Amino acid sequence: MPMVTIQVTREGVTREEKARLIAGASDLLLKVLNKPLDSTFVVIEEVDTDNWGWGGIPVTEIRARAKAARPRPTDE
Repeated sequence: MPMVTIQVTREGVTREEKARLIAGASDLLLKVLNKPLDSTFVVIEEVDTDNWGWGGIPVTEIRARAKAARPRPTDE
């Protein structure tokens, strides 16, 4: 009985997208490991961007820095 955990940031992943992730992960285990769909469990965990980071920096801060660094359109 395989169990797959998918972690995504909590930023509006839709119900349809989650269903596609579940179907895709289940299908992959069927194709690669020959595990029946009814024995595969998929869990999607949504993580707040304040609780996710890399390089010692939370994702919320990384994205804020990237946004501030983007060139702004000029008025012509």
